[in-house]
Amino acid sequence: MKRTLILSSLISLLIYCNNTEVIIEQAVVKLETVEVYLLNNLNDSRGYCIDIQGHKTNADVNKGLQSHSCYSYQGEISVDQSFNKFKISENEFNIPYFKVCMEAEKIEKSSNLILNTCNKGDKQKFTLQNDGKIQPLSDLNLCLTVSESFREGGGGNPVHLIRKLSLQICEEKFSSRQKWGIRTIN
Repeated sequence: MKRTLILSSLISLLIYCNNTEVIIEQAVVKLETVEVYLLNNLNDSRGYCIDIQGHKTNADVNKGLQSHSCYSYQGEISVDQSFNKFKISENEFNIPYFKVCMEAEKIEKSSNLILNTCNKGDKQKFTLQNDGKIQPLSDLNLCLTVSESFREGGGGNPVHLIRKLSLQICEEKFSSRQKWGIRTIN
């Protein structure tokens, strides 16, 4: 099931001419959501996705981001792994259900990824490069990186796996943990 949200806003420009209403422009605004997944599945056949800590609609935006087994194998993209596709193209990793954006605690090596109200600040500006790197615009030497170690989560069959997310120096030897893609469903 492809998940596309249609915003209830309809944009119209109205002009009144000789008491006649004329519609000049009309558009329906669509919000397509995608999951952001690691290109290399590493040790999980479902792959790893950027995920809010917690469980789906009960995720806790105050606990930040992690990489977690992708939920799309269940037939849809979960709200805690769902990003606005259009906003990614504008260098903003926006999670619409929770009305927050991905943010680096600091723009430096080993910094964690947190969530905050979207504000277009430097710590929230990330680019998804053609080669799959997700990098803060203010320092293209850094890449969004999943940890080498992993732990088991609290659910799933097989059990879901979790890895930490941080900014690290972009290096070819870490490319299996630094290259990402977006998709609508697995």
